[in-house]
Amino acid sequence: MRDRIRRQRIPRFRRQGVHPIRDDPQATAMAMAYKMATEGMDVKEECQRWFMEMKWKKVHRFVVYRIDERSRAVLVDRVGGPGEGYEELVAALPGDDCRYAVFDFDFVSVDNCQKSKIFFIAWSPAASRIRAKILYATSKQGLRRLLDGVHYEVQATDPSEMGFDVIRGRAQ
Repeated sequence: MRDRIRRQRIPRFRRQGVHPIRDDPQATAMAMAYKMATEGMDVKEECQRWFMEMKWKKVHRFVVYRIDERSRAVLVDRVGGPGEGYEELVAALPGDDCRYAVFDFDFVSVDNCQKSKIFFIAWSPAASRIRAKILYATSKQGLRRLLDGVHYEVQATDPSEMGFDVIRGRAQ
């Protein structure tokens, strides 16, 4: 009697010898991305160092970060020099892969004061892989916690969502 009850509780896919995750390559990739995301990404020390140089020394205008799936780490992808602007940041973001970026936006306020605000941009274009989108979305808070001093956060899937007017409007 007990064997019969236990057999009824076993999911049907196990009785038939088919496993929903192991036998489906897309589900396997999603499970792997979830596992990597929940274990957490290692944020390299250089990520915080480049950010602090941008924040305090003003030697960089932006820093672009990427996730290396093999080493499970967040790495610095590109650093913008002091003469580079927002257009160079937008050009540094790939159209088919996700990235994180921090941008130091300098502006003059309505009181005629020179101000600076730091933006955290989570770039996730529609053309990127689903696995990458999940990985970047779940790993964002780990990097965000280390970057102390970010004023605003922007989530963008195309360049119009992070246009210069959007950045200026959020800063003022």
